[in-house]
Amino acid sequence: MAQRLSAMAMVPLIAGHIAVMIYAIQGGLSTAEILGRTQGSIGWFVFYGVFVVLASIHGAIGLRVIAHEMLGLRDRALDLLMWGFGIITLTLGARAVMAVTLL
Repeated sequence: MAQRLSAMAMVPLIAGHIAVMIYAIQGGLSTAEILGRTQGSIGWFVFYGVFVVLASIHGAIGLRVIAHEMLGLRDRALDLLMWGFGIITLTLGARAVMAVTLL
């Protein structure tokens, strides 16, 4: 259920992200111009922060299912893999969000 809910919550964020990327590319914005618009922005911090949390949850649950079906992992090993992947993904994503919005 958590994976389905995270997927549903990510749909508008994915659409927003794609729209922003299309706008940036078609507008010919440079990296410096993009960072100039995102750095110091609480709105972009929240938008991408929520996106990272949801993607981490969604990906970790998906990996758990795949590891169970393909590798036959069960119980503790499966939980450790899921939590480890989720924490690593969340950490890397949070660092990226902070680099783009908080500097």
